[in-house]
Amino acid sequence: MSSLLHRTGPFAHRNARLYVLFTVLYNARAYYPVLAVFFVDLGLTLERFVFLNLMWALAIFTLEVPSGALADTLGRKKLMVFASVLMVIEMTILLFAPKNGGTLLFALCILNRLLSGTSEAAASGADEAIAYDALPEEGRDQAWDEVLSAAMRWRAAGFLIAMALGGLLYDPVWLAKLGIHIPVEIAHRLPAAVVFCQGIACVIITSRLEETPRHEEGTTGERCRTAFRLTMQTAKMAFTTRSIAVVIVGGLLIDSVARNFATVNSEYFRLIGIPEWAFGFIGAATGLTNFFVPEIARKLNARFSPLGVLGIAGALAVLALALLAPAWPWFGILPSMMLMTLLGLVGFTVSRHLHGCADSSQRATLLSVRGLAFNVGYGSVSLGFSLLLAKMREVHGDDAFRQALLWQLPVIAVGIALFFAWAWRVKSKSGR
Repeated sequence: MSSLLHRTGPFAHRNARLYVLFTVLYNARAYYPVLAVFFVDLGLTLERFVFLNLMWALAIFTLEVPSGALADTLGRKKLMVFASVLMVIEMTILLFAPKNGGTLLFALCILNRLLSGTSEAAASGADEAIAYDALPEEGRDQAWDEVLSAAMRWRAAGFLIAMALGGLLYDPVWLAKLGIHIPVEIAHRLPAAVVFCQGIACVIITSRLEETPRHEEGTTGERCRTAFRLTMQTAKMAFTTRSIAVVIVGGLLIDSVARNFATVNSEYFRLIGIPEWAFGFIGAATGLTNFFVPEIARKLNARFSPLGVLGIAGALAVLALALLAPAWPWFGILPSMMLMTLLGLVGFTVSRHLHGCADSSQRATLLSVRGLAFNVGYGSVSLGFSLLLAKMREVHGDDAFRQALLWQLPVIAVGIALFFAWAWRVKSKSGR
């Protein structure tokens, strides 16, 4: 981290420094610790909120890989500025969406999720690629490890601040104890207002990036056709190259489960009796834990293969879900935090492997293929969990959420176990 502050090593290059700032402000969003309860308190049911996550994933599914190819052909900086502008617009919608607005509220929330997914798709791949290709070719892999580790640590610090701030701002009772008396409706919008300001900062940061000279020459139409061809070629390569496909699929299995829980964890905290003002502090504690994940990830990846590291993460994910399912008061915080830290471990492992496999001309596209696969997995799990919640609501009423946590465990455990048993068998037969 000191090399970032002193602008030495890989951080002598502007793009590397701006990438770290961008990834912190873009990802460490103050409404995350209250995400589920924010939409529920606006007037949506929990089932509709989970359905919104499917809309988010749908936008990713449609645009993730094409946006990566456009970044490799039209320019990565343009895609990142576009992503930042969309971030500002999606936050504006949340700031002004009418509470208990019925169909209008639901429509605006869907629009918010679609814009959010489009923004994520535009930034995904382009952000890492524009930083990676700005580094000198000599020793680039080692330099990227340093940049990625620093980005994860700063992001963890950003999450620590954002989570604590978001939980406190959302709770007007806590604000009143500090002598700040504001209406509940305004307090519930404050985390979104903070993220709106982060979006403005992201627009400024991305406008200062230096474009890496990797995009094609020619007219816009020719470059778009090139982007389409690159999309098809890279997607085919990703899923026909066994070493890449296995790591992507293994990563998405764990990532989708952890991310689905991340979107409903505030509702889980309500279930186990945690006061709302504490949500942010739990998120901050998770962020503090994530501060140590990069070093753990580096050591694990140095000792084991990517599939081996993902196997460890998969076992820990199943253990965390098993401990979450009983919904024990307060104790449930610990497996929740463990599940969240796995996101960083999986992200580091998959990103490191793909950068080693990718050619510079298709780097953003391959990273977008990864993002597409991860978000298809996330959307599928969200849809399945939404349908499960609806079914549990019919049978168990107000206890639906607890029952859904119990029912999802065996399905996910068997799915992860079968995949890794097959993957290791294939690996042993191929001798790789």
